[in-house]
Amino acid sequence: MSRPRSGPTVEHRVLAARLRLLREVAGKSLADAAAELGKHTMTVRRIEAAETALDIGQIETLLRLYGVPPHEIDATLTQVAAASRAGWWHRHRAAMPPGQHRWIGIESSASFIRLWHPSLVPDVLRTPRYAAALHALCPGTSTASTDEAVAFLLARQRRLRERGVRVWALLGEAALHAVVGDAEVMAEQRQALCEAARRAGCTVQVMPLAAPPHPLSETPPLRLLRIPAPEIDDHAVWQSPGGNEEVTDAPDTVGALRQRLDAACASAPPPATPLPTLDGPEELQGLDGPEGLEGKAAQR
Repeated sequence: MSRPRSGPTVEHRVLAARLRLLREVAGKSLADAAAELGKHTMTVRRIEAAETALDIGQIETLLRLYGVPPHEIDATLTQVAAASRAGWWHRHRAAMPPGQHRWIGIESSASFIRLWHPSLVPDVLRTPRYAAALHALCPGTSTASTDEAVAFLLARQRRLRERGVRVWALLGEAALHAVVGDAEVMAEQRQALCEAARRAGCTVQVMPLAAPPHPLSETPPLRLLRIPAPEIDDHAVWQSPGGNEEVTDAPDTVGALRQRLDAACASAPPPATPLPTLDGPEELQGLDGPEGLEGKAAQR
């Protein structure tokens, strides 16, 4: 029985991307590869998009078609077992919202994550009680499903910290005023946000309610993911008006979204600006030093 899919690992994506590159360099079409496998062209397209389980026999057939030397074929085939392993998140697949399997593998190997949320604290900065209160709002949830969702989120947050992943979050000030759970939950979340912003590699900016429209004013929650693998382009994840998550690595789309995020960050108060609260400003001095956005951007 095949294993239930929970999203490809980066190792799988890299292998799939190399197969596509090798085919293109060899001057073979999707139809050529499909004919060699005795399959439809869609099968080859899915192999190259890491959308299907790896089949060592198919991979060897394709590598021979592309004229890859025998020793390189052997080296590639030794990588198949590692690329076929399920990601750490597989055991949490029941807690994954629809669409998350398409990008969880990218996030899990990311070196830099940029986030925009107009009205809530971005997920990787949420406290357990804030996350639980939000999850409980979904129709049909149970205590067990909420506990599993929070456990999955905490596992994601812990892995990001352990791997030293840079996180840069821009959120609308509405996120600090919307009462999720109760006042105690919000006070805890604000404190956690301040503490996160003081951590090395974590940048938090808040777009004031009174700020004029900016390039992301009409943009739903957005996530930009970068991983240190030349075969894998940056990915963008955002919510469509219907609530579904859209994922793309199309350079034009990702580039356009990055420019809008850059411009929005540039128009927001710099990271060290006091965090607005209902009771008055809360100091975030020393969050990122005086270099501001330009200094951060120069480090990318």
